[in-house]
Amino acid sequence: MTKQHAFSREDLLRCSRGELFGPGNAQLPAPNMLMVDRITHISEVGGKFGKGELVAELDINPDLWFFGCHFEGDPVMPGCLGLDAMWQLVGFYLGWQGNPGRGRALGAGEVKFFGQVLPSAKKVTYNIHIKRTINRSLVLGIADGTVHVDGREIYSAEGLRVGLFTSTDSF
Repeated sequence: MTKQHAFSREDLLRCSRGELFGPGNAQLPAPNMLMVDRITHISEVGGKFGKGELVAELDINPDLWFFGCHFEGDPVMPGCLGLDAMWQLVGFYLGWQGNPGRGRALGAGEVKFFGQVLPSAKKVTYNIHIKRTINRSLVLGIADGTVHVDGREIYSAEGLRVGLFTSTDSF
């Protein structure tokens, strides 16, 4: 079976409902926490480390929910939402590989914010570079990622870690 290498908004919404990778497996969050509109490229080869990559996008408009509350009179997308989007994508990658379990963010190494997403922006692009995956009883993805707004890099994260768990009872 040939794997799909791009996913539409509808595909990602199916994933948020547990329909893409099957019940009990990797899911993206539902809107409003879904921070991706489409995955334009996903591959098990390529990227900085030659072990896989994802490119995803989020369309920005001034009506997005977070601009109204972060901050009143000074609207900006919270940096933690861009970081969460990168974790979402690492978990999606693990599910796309066919691994079982529910995704949980497990941490990150160094995270840097050196720009912002304003309501006047048009598009956020996420680039995820897979460093390593462990696909045994422990399912773990480790990646580096960057966030760009309208072509300018504004965040970076090293050592993004996401695990898939068949049971989260003791997590």
